[in-house]
Amino acid sequence: MKLQTEISLKPEENQIDYSSKILLMGSCFSENIGGKFDFYKFQNLQNPFGVIFNPVSIEKLIVRAIDDVSFSEEDIFQHNEVWKCFDVHSELSALDKNEFLENLNSALQNLRKALFSATHIIFTFGTSWVYRTVDASAPLSDRASAPLSDRASAPLSTGEIVANCHKLPKQHFQKELLSIETISKSLQTIFDKISTINLAATIINTVSPVRHIKDGFAENSLSKAHLISAIHHFLNLKSAPDSFRDVNRKSFYFPAFEIMMDELRDYRFYAEDLLHPNSTAIELIWQKFSRVWIASETETLQKEITAVQSGLNHRPFNPNSAEHLQFSEKLQLKIREIQKRFPHIRF
Repeated sequence: MKLQTEISLKPEENQIDYSSKILLMGSCFSENIGGKFDFYKFQNLQNPFGVIFNPVSIEKLIVRAIDDVSFSEEDIFQHNEVWKCFDVHSELSALDKNEFLENLNSALQNLRKALFSATHIIFTFGTSWVYRTVDASAPLSDRASAPLSDRASAPLSTGEIVANCHKLPKQHFQKELLSIETISKSLQTIFDKISTINLAATIINTVSPVRHIKDGFAENSLSKAHLISAIHHFLNLKSAPDSFRDVNRKSFYFPAFEIMMDELRDYRFYAEDLLHPNSTAIELIWQKFSRVWIASETETLQKEITAVQSGLNHRPFNPNSAEHLQFSEKLQLKIREIQKRFPHIRF
């Protein structure tokens, strides 16, 4: 008796192994999968600019990195004594302007380096809903009594899509739903820009299974539908004569959203907020992703790394006992053996 429907999956070519270099960008679900890559010690870079939900904002960062356009004072603003940037997540914000710019440009160079060297790039798109600036000349502070030092003008011109509103007053933004055509064009731009500097990169597109219920239930479904439709429209485009635009050979779709919605359609697979996949769901989706994209030859090393990780997480009752000292010595020997074969692995 089958208790659930199952999405048919098959292994793809150019799979990920321990020589692969992986870049992950997008929603918080990309960090869930990135956490698995971290645990098993695959070489990866996750969201150098923090969580970015919409494809247009991801496109802007990709283009900036490849064209090597540094962040300047024109790209940032100060609000409530904190320096921020509309193109990045608030986790990068800082109190010092120079430090903030330095961090932004360091992240930009990390992204640029990853784009040039990545063997696999995984994009996880979270939403089609975006916010545009509507009054770039108005003070960002919504408090009339705020000191002038806390006020600033938005650095973006009116009509620019932002990656993050940084909890600024809503009158500065207009919410809209990206069209399927607009998203597809963003995907094409991302693909074309990457292809000009990295012919070897395999691009894996996914849609985040996290539901954005703040937009509304129907609105969330519409948002995900636009993302899925745009990705498939892009993937089904006829390839141009130039080999570097051969979409079908270089860009793929992994059904993380469909696995969550159709195979794991039970609230026992959700976190307490009933919106995010819980650890069980993440593990199940990872297993299915592994079946498609992780080389089977890595399984032995993954098991070795799991044993080491378990050993490192072990908390002894008596850390000075002869038994634990012997255990630690054996564990360090295992680590050295792994690092001898794979010098990039660090525990």
